[in-house]
Amino acid sequence: MSQALNNPSSSTHRDYGATSTSSATPEVSFAATSSGNSGFSPTEFVSLSEDIGHNITAVNSSTKQLEKQLKLIGTAKDLSTLRDKIHSINTKTNARVQTTSLDLQRLQAVVQHGDRQQKLQLEKLTREFHTVVDKYSTQQKRISEATRHSYQLSVEAEREAEMSAQTELLQQQRQEQAGLQQQHDLMLERQRQVEQIEADILDVNVIMNKLSTMVVEQREVVDTIGTNVENSAAMVEEGRIQLQKAAASRNSHRRKILILLVIAVIIGLVVTGIIVGKLS
Repeated sequence: MSQALNNPSSSTHRDYGATSTSSATPEVSFAATSSGNSGFSPTEFVSLSEDIGHNITAVNSSTKQLEKQLKLIGTAKDLSTLRDKIHSINTKTNARVQTTSLDLQRLQAVVQHGDRQQKLQLEKLTREFHTVVDKYSTQQKRISEATRHSYQLSVEAEREAEMSAQTELLQQQRQEQAGLQQQHDLMLERQRQVEQIEADILDVNVIMNKLSTMVVEQREVVDTIGTNVENSAAMVEEGRIQLQKAAASRNSHRRKILILLVIAVIIGLVVTGIIVGKLS
């Protein structure tokens, strides 16, 4: 997992979602697997929690970097190096998002055997991941729109330049043709880079739906634990009351028996006295 974080762009293909029709929508499953998870591992829980927290921070940092790059689009600094940098940020961050979603899936399986605190920690991490990925995806879309708009403006400027060039003298036109061809090649390269950035957009709908389901499931588990605790406390209190009633009933029964014994002794003494009197 650490290797995937340090080198998130090692994969040669992109299968995590994009706006282009040729990209496939990711199928990320958050259903917990029960195989090999007969017990709770505190070490694995801490390790996964730390990795997820680190990646959440990294995704948030990437979003801020994209915000800075967005301000440069359409300016004099809107060069090929800028678009390459945006693509690099997208590639690494998309890989982080995919890795973190798998880590959350693994953490959900781990905390099935944990306590209530671990389940609340999973819910917190899931909610934070949902928030940062949503912001990151929104920023990606803004950059995609800005680069597309900047590209279209450049295309229009190129067309105007071509129309202006047609009115020039033949000699000037020959000189311009070489420059226009170079500009056209740059535009083709820029179009490729714009489409590449658009393809970097992460489709988070499937991931967000899975995360929302996880949050609801964890909340139901926590509510069930709380209800069971309350029911247990009520049963203990009811048992204590019943014990008190039984003890009081037992003491009352003993007093009745004692009184009957005293009465029996008195009656016996009286009868004995009567008999003795008659015999004497």
